[in-house]
Amino acid sequence: MDSSIDNAPAAARDDGNEPAAQEVERLRSRIADLQRERDHLIAVVDILQEISSSLHFVDILQAIARKLGEAFGLDRCAIFLSGNKDEVRLVASYEDPTIRNLVVDLKRYPELQRAFESGETVFIPDAASDPMFRAVKPALDTRNVRSIIVVPIQWQGAVIGAIFLRTERDAQPFSDADVHFCQVVASLTAKALRNAHRFEAAMRTQKDTSQSERRAEVQRMALLAFLRRLLDRHAAGEAEVWSGAALSRASDDEIDRLVSVAMQVLDEEAKG
Repeated sequence: MDSSIDNAPAAARDDGNEPAAQEVERLRSRIADLQRERDHLIAVVDILQEISSSLHFVDILQAIARKLGEAFGLDRCAIFLSGNKDEVRLVASYEDPTIRNLVVDLKRYPELQRAFESGETVFIPDAASDPMFRAVKPALDTRNVRSIIVVPIQWQGAVIGAIFLRTERDAQPFSDADVHFCQVVASLTAKALRNAHRFEAAMRTQKDTSQSERRAEVQRMALLAFLRRLLDRHAAGEAEVWSGAALSRASDDEIDRLVSVAMQVLDEEAKG
């Protein structure tokens, strides 16, 4: 029997199964994309809940770093803010929450430096092969780095900080969808920082107003005490008729001095 005849149906079956296998793979890929989109949405909701429960910027940034680290299973997630002049400080860290307000050397992080200088997102799918890291490749090999995303945090057109994400070599690399998600989080972070800044400014204003009101009240008390003592001494010629108990002893002494000066002026005017 001709073997080509026997093999023909098998070949036909293989050809018929190939489109089906491709369709299965396409569906699996689509399901994975949908699951990632779902995880991103859940992470955004969690971040919004976290930042809405606090108006202190350090707590907000630490919550965002923690949520991003958990969502991606990251090797490192950190948030940096710009300081005086060209200074950059690490203010929140997923892997070590105790690190706060640490000055960093941008020369050690060329990707971070590029994000601050350009104001654009830096996406590096494979750090080991990227020419940007040629000078620091030994350090990268030691850290076992794979993918990196650095997204600037902008406020009123200026870069005020950056979100830094990094995966290890055996982890799943970042995708374009992950980059977009991080950009959304950076935008939320900028708005949260703006609200925290407004809150803290309002608290400072309220505190300053309260202090001004207290100073004004003390001044009114001192003035009333001064006038009362001036009138009492002028009328009766007695010293310290009214004690002014609400004032300190130092204030009493100053009022007495002012009363004496005023009485001398009145005496000179009376002499004509």
